[in-house]
Amino acid sequence: MSNTSNFRNAIQEARQNALVGPNVIPNALPYLGAGLVLTAVGAWGGLGVISSFGPQTYRATSLPAMILFFVLFFVSQRAATKVNNNVALPLLATFSLVTGYTLSLLVDIALKTSGVGETGLAIAALSCGITFIAARPIGANLSDEDGFALTKTIQLGVIALLVVMFAQVICMWFGIISPSWLEIGISGIGVLLFVGAAVVDFFVLPRTYEDEQYLSAALSMYLTYVNLFIFILRFLIAINSRD
Repeated sequence: MSNTSNFRNAIQEARQNALVGPNVIPNALPYLGAGLVLTAVGAWGGLGVISSFGPQTYRATSLPAMILFFVLFFVSQRAATKVNNNVALPLLATFSLVTGYTLSLLVDIALKTSGVGETGLAIAALSCGITFIAARPIGANLSDEDGFALTKTIQLGVIALLVVMFAQVICMWFGIISPSWLEIGISGIGVLLFVGAAVVDFFVLPRTYEDEQYLSAALSMYLTYVNLFIFILRFLIAINSRD
């Protein structure tokens, strides 16, 4: 999962606008919180499937879930951008649940990894909260020059990360397993990039979305923190599973 397309659109629109939505982030925060709670519910449901029916059954349902994830993302993003909130809100709620379901296997691996477990999940969630608190004043006070430069850097970094991860998936398809040091490196870079993305959100979103487009802003921030959580969890799993 990635908000690369959001970065691209946001930086193009932000360059053409001053602060157009000074209250868009405060308006978005309740929906961001609700989305993250629904994601936890979806992950809990996926863990139930794994526990009751086994990982094989879960994997059989994960591909349809991923397809649904992308469909819901593009449809809900379009509705939110057009401020069609009556349509976008239930779509985003379903999207959050499906996202949680797709994360269930990663959460299950974390729970079963010695040194990670429930403590690791708590650390990942707490780290996301700390990032939010720290990123808000930094991003809101960036100058235009620094803000646009950081946005472009993070955008390019996320694209490069996606290319590396795609290559990693191809290698796994052919039975080539990445060494633990590479997984640690990829996960660590992912954490840094999405910490940067959290800062960028507070700079870009008020310059991109009007106050009534709070669902679009909530979706962008949601993707940032879900990805940050994923990479923190991957990093914790990797350092506790070293060869």
